[in-house]
Amino acid sequence: MNAPVLTPGGRIDTAQPIKPVKIAVLTVSDTRDEESDTSGHLLAERVKAAGHELVDKAIVRDDIMEIRGKIEAWAASGFVEAIVTTGGTGITGRDVTPEAVRPLFDKEIDGFSVVFHLVSYQSVGLSTLQSRALAGIVKGCFVFCLPGSNGAVKDGWDKVISAQLDSRHGPCNMVELMPRLMEA
Repeated sequence: MNAPVLTPGGRIDTAQPIKPVKIAVLTVSDTRDEESDTSGHLLAERVKAAGHELVDKAIVRDDIMEIRGKIEAWAASGFVEAIVTTGGTGITGRDVTPEAVRPLFDKEIDGFSVVFHLVSYQSVGLSTLQSRALAGIVKGCFVFCLPGSNGAVKDGWDKVISAQLDSRHGPCNMVELMPRLMEA
């Protein structure tokens, strides 16, 4: 018999099979290309290693309309259940991911930012204040927006998102809510 794996605030019942989530990864950057996109590659590797299906991966410029267009297309496609972005959540003039994504949300997941900052504080201290990480639901699709550093991707995926997108995580997880996200 497999013992549950403990996670912060919960457990993973390894005796149960995981229900793979169809995930797309979006890198937001004016300077990265497929070869230099280390945070996007890191995120894609972690998605697959966790037993999920990486259905698409793309890079868009720090442009509100490009970011929105890609997220809206994936959310409307019917084959993407979650989107994780990396990049553009900082506080410089070029950082526009929150401005692009927040208006698309049907519901914002306020607690994501809080928990991400708690986790990030353990790694980078007060520098976490420079991130505007956020999450929400767009047309029944979860969208998580992480900073563009490899460390932020590791913190965000490993310590926050992965457990909530694991159907075996208890006492509850976001996967079990997926069929009900479009309820009226």
